[in-house]
Amino acid sequence: MTQTPITGPLSDTDEKTTGDALQDSLVDLVGLALVAKQAHWNVIGRNFRSVHLQLDELVNLARTHADEVAERAATIGRSPDGRPATVAGQTGVPEYPGGWQKDERVIKAVVDTLEALIARFRERVHQTEESDPVTQDLLITITSELEQAHWMWQAQLA
Repeated sequence: MTQTPITGPLSDTDEKTTGDALQDSLVDLVGLALVAKQAHWNVIGRNFRSVHLQLDELVNLARTHADEVAERAATIGRSPDGRPATVAGQTGVPEYPGGWQKDERVIKAVVDTLEALIARFRERVHQTEESDPVTQDLLITITSELEQAHWMWQAQLA
């Protein structure tokens, strides 16, 4: 690793564990924002307006938390990497289809995407328990909000 102008409060081992969790979270949140915006632009169907607006809420949630995660990474001395190639190569966000998508299919895809990301975030919560409780707290907050969004999207399929 190259010399960094930013140092943080964590040991090298804890910085690696925490930094990796934050980087993985960053690419997942950027990926979520991109997929939600793609769906936002291409949703059609009877519930177009409500789904269209709810997708913007999801984009805002993802973008807000991506910024918080990136800034936490910088705070501990890890340079965050949200470049397109990095996001495309590392995100755990499931592939989303191109073209127009019926509202019900969009809702199902969002539910599946959130479910996948929640599992990944819950794992990171466990990974950071010992290495950095401050980061763990941030990841718990994000997981909670993703779970709430999952519930609200899932309720539309009931």
